[in-house]
Amino acid sequence: MKDTHMIRTALITAWVVLITLICALAAIIISFLRKGGNYAHLVGRFWARSIVFVSRVKVSVQGLEHIDPSAAYVFMANHQSMFDIPALLGYLPVQFRWLAKMELFQIPIFGYSMARVGYISIHRSNRKAAYKSLQEAAQKIAQGVSVVVFPEGTRSPDGQIKPFKGGGFYLAIRSGRPIVPVVISGSHHVMPKGRLRIRRGRIVLSINPPIETTPYDNNTKEVLMESVRSTMKRDLEKMRAGGTK
Repeated sequence: MKDTHMIRTALITAWVVLITLICALAAIIISFLRKGGNYAHLVGRFWARSIVFVSRVKVSVQGLEHIDPSAAYVFMANHQSMFDIPALLGYLPVQFRWLAKMELFQIPIFGYSMARVGYISIHRSNRKAAYKSLQEAAQKIAQGVSVVVFPEGTRSPDGQIKPFKGGGFYLAIRSGRPIVPVVISGSHHVMPKGRLRIRRGRIVLSINPPIETTPYDNNTKEVLMESVRSTMKRDLEKMRAGGTK
């Protein structure tokens, strides 16, 4: 049985490598033909759904009535697993751009495709570079670009929601865009942090009502952070009580 799981994971990994290369090249080509990144984002959605499909994982979304697909938001999601990325990219039915660490943009082909699509790099090497990249990102968001942020900054080792970092909240306040808390449940079972094995399972994305950021500033950012985190923790507990881990 263990060998079967290992073979299955190896086959899925091989598919991820292949489809990532194909879709990255396709996104680069499309980005030159169609400006703005919307068409290239659809390539990313295909990439994500293909990975979910071959992994025998089911993804469902609840709470879509809370958002306007034509509006711009700062989506904030808890981070349980590497599978959070294909789940969000494949099944959050809006145009958005990732807020990602600069190191990902240095990966050959993949990183260039991210830049061409319009994903936003955040420098974490030094304070000055980080502040400048956050200012540039806030300007893009203010112009109407939705982004997805993992406010914990890294994957949770046990599936619980960890303390938040302030960068995403600075962006939301600076841009004036509402924060939409998105709670992910089930991805920790599919692929926990530190494990290579990929298990079948069900992932649920729960979209909560937007939280306005205009009443807040840098002095009250901590209050906003606690409001968003409390909302996400309550929702995750409710989902787990209902049977989604």
